[in-house]
Amino acid sequence: MNYWLMKSEPDVFSYDDLVKKGRAEWDGVRNHTAQLNMRAMKKGDLSLFYHSNIGVEAVGIMEIVEEAAPDSTDETGKWMAVHVGPKEKLPKPVTLKTMKADPALADMVMLRQSRLSVAPLTKAQFDHIVALAKG
Repeated sequence: MNYWLMKSEPDVFSYDDLVKKGRAEWDGVRNHTAQLNMRAMKKGDLSLFYHSNIGVEAVGIMEIVEEAAPDSTDETGKWMAVHVGPKEKLPKPVTLKTMKADPALADMVMLRQSRLSVAPLTKAQFDHIVALAKG
């Protein structure tokens, strides 16, 4: 199993929106590195749902329920999307400030490439962030 962090602006699509829908296409990703990450995702992988721009925090866990397929919002046919489903809302959001200050997360890809909207996490990083949310 692989672990990921996926960003969305909560005023566009929030974790609560995902819960209401039950599952959603993670579309509109137009960065080559993020696309490579999405193509590597397997059904059953877990991802932290991260609210970007507003809140700037990990707020939930979602599961990859359908692997990469053509993005329905892309008329060129060049870009891919995955489908995700909600797994669990984190009891307490974990802010970017908290992540940056934590030595256990110093090697997180998202902290080194802050504009990347879909980034891999190690199992240890994923588990640590979830523990921070529960702590």
